[in-house]
Amino acid sequence: MKKTKKYSFLAVSFLGVAVFYLIPFGCIIYYSFVDNPVRGSFAGIENYIAILQNQAFLKALKNTLLFSALSVPSAVILSLLMALLLEQNIPGKSWFRTIFLSPLMVPSASVMLVWQVLFCYNGTINRFLTCLGRGKTDFLKSDYGLLVVLLLFLWKNLGYYMIIYMAALNEIPAELLEAAIIDGGSGAQSFWYIKLPYLSPSILFVSLMAIVGSFKIFKEVYLLAGAHPNDSLYLLQHFMNNTFLAFDYQKLATAAVFMSIGLTLIISILFFLENRAGRDLEG
Repeated sequence: MKKTKKYSFLAVSFLGVAVFYLIPFGCIIYYSFVDNPVRGSFAGIENYIAILQNQAFLKALKNTLLFSALSVPSAVILSLLMALLLEQNIPGKSWFRTIFLSPLMVPSASVMLVWQVLFCYNGTINRFLTCLGRGKTDFLKSDYGLLVVLLLFLWKNLGYYMIIYMAALNEIPAELLEAAIIDGGSGAQSFWYIKLPYLSPSILFVSLMAIVGSFKIFKEVYLLAGAHPNDSLYLLQHFMNNTFLAFDYQKLATAAVFMSIGLTLIISILFFLENRAGRDLEG
């Protein structure tokens, strides 16, 4: 009877997952293997070959992977350093915490307006550079555009990731840290052999959040530079959004499948590394 109730509750959740996730994703996979959504003729892997030869897709893939490679490690490491800093008895700790969390309360549209004022051709940064005798740079229409978006990503997310680390640091058994001090262990040794293993689940979670966030940066870039930005800011979601507006569902579905496979591989590697860290901690 208990098992029947358990499976009944699970069935409701599974139904929701199937209707809103599994069935739509199955439709995407189906569209990636047909030549037309109306005729539905099987096209084999022609759509996949075509997407790998599409220069717009390759450019968007390259920029997205580059942005993730820059933003994810930066976010994971910097937020951890901030959490370790605020763990110390420093003056104004609560003020620092409030400052780091304040970007979470600011609407995206307002943030984009501030960023445009800062980094446009006649913006604040260029005026400051002019005062220093440097020439103006249209950051959002140059190769510096990706760095501008990276700064925005870090500014928006570091505070949230920092709070996750701070919660994890508070859960580390105090007797272990005290024992390390008594045994003459340095601060670096305590971090490397005690804190870091206990922080591995939080590092995994922050890494996953940062990866997902790096792939969802489209909204901010769209508000900053529009649907057809400079080449350095053309991301996978730009490609997919523009492909959707062009009603090219086969190309859109194929790109979505590639994106899903890539994210699954990255997340699987992270889970593998976290499991190894967990086994080392248990050992």
